[in-house]
Amino acid sequence: MGAIGMANMTIRPGDTYVAQGVNDLPVVSSSQISALMESACSTAIIEFLDFGETTVTTDLQFQIQGAVGINHEIHATARCIGLEDGQLNFEIEVHQSARLVASGFITRKFVERVSFMARVAAETMVAEKENLIGENKIASSLNI
Repeated sequence: MGAIGMANMTIRPGDTYVAQGVNDLPVVSSSQISALMESACSTAIIEFLDFGETTVTTDLQFQIQGAVGINHEIHATARCIGLEDGQLNFEIEVHQSARLVASGFITRKFVERVSFMARVAAETMVAEKENLIGENKIASSLNI
């Protein structure tokens, strides 16, 4: 607890809502803000992880207080405020200079990389197989 991590980025055209097809505003998208927040969390705890261990986000809640345009820099700061049942809780703020842009909380859980990726691969194969079976049923019912 108390570990602090930071991350920053300069807003590029591809980081905006308009580039991501969300709306027509050329300001940093919420997905880029959340990615920056997660990066700050990872930076806060990287030195405390065992070999082969990482963390993944399980809950993310944040509020956006302001917009930031292209070519401006934003900074995220994450502070670990708790560890409970193998999950880390972080308080996060994003600023443009001294102006608060976003704030919130992130929960990340510890995972072992190899077993996590094996589970992802297995779940993906099962989902693809179920999708194929569903498509075949539809095609069969339509006599295609």
